[in-house]
Amino acid sequence: MLQVLIWLGTITFAASGALTAIGQRFDLIGVLVLASVTAVGGGAIRDVLVGKLPPASLQNETLLWVVFATALLTFFFHRYIERLGRLPYLLDTLGLALFAALGAQQGITFGLGFWGVVFTGTVSGVGGGLLKDVLSRQIPVIFYRSGDFYASAAAVGSGVVFLLHPLEPTVALLAGVVTTIIMRVGSRWLGLTLPIPREQ
Repeated sequence: MLQVLIWLGTITFAASGALTAIGQRFDLIGVLVLASVTAVGGGAIRDVLVGKLPPASLQNETLLWVVFATALLTFFFHRYIERLGRLPYLLDTLGLALFAALGAQQGITFGLGFWGVVFTGTVSGVGGGLLKDVLSRQIPVIFYRSGDFYASAAAVGSGVVFLLHPLEPTVALLAGVVTTIIMRVGSRWLGLTLPIPREQ
């Protein structure tokens, strides 16, 4: 189950990064770079935080080839993908949820407490997207009201993984993924946002 989630999360984030690059009119190299950074960036940051070096994603050649292939397929068939409407949003949401849960589990494996697990899970979930936004010259969505919960959804999902892990690790992972997805999609559907400072 763990490996399935890792692969699924990596592929969805790779496609999400490639679609963002295509939307910004990047060339093929730009698409490959942004897809790769989005796919492995969050996990790499997480591994550095917990002292796991070199990052696991950079040691997995098969995974990196799949990221490369996903970026290429997205580059050549993006017109068909874009016709599916909300697919980029759904891919980004699924990648966020998967990597937040996996990051939280990694924190638990390294003996971190509740807040340490929440932090590693959140960073793992949003790290790739943060790098994607910076490299594509956009304000990272975690810093402003983008119309839904993002980092906060990843944080709550990570907390769920920590709380349920003693009962059953696999159930905890799945529950964390589902929680993050429901929080992000639900907040958009209900029009919920986090508060911002009042204007003077």
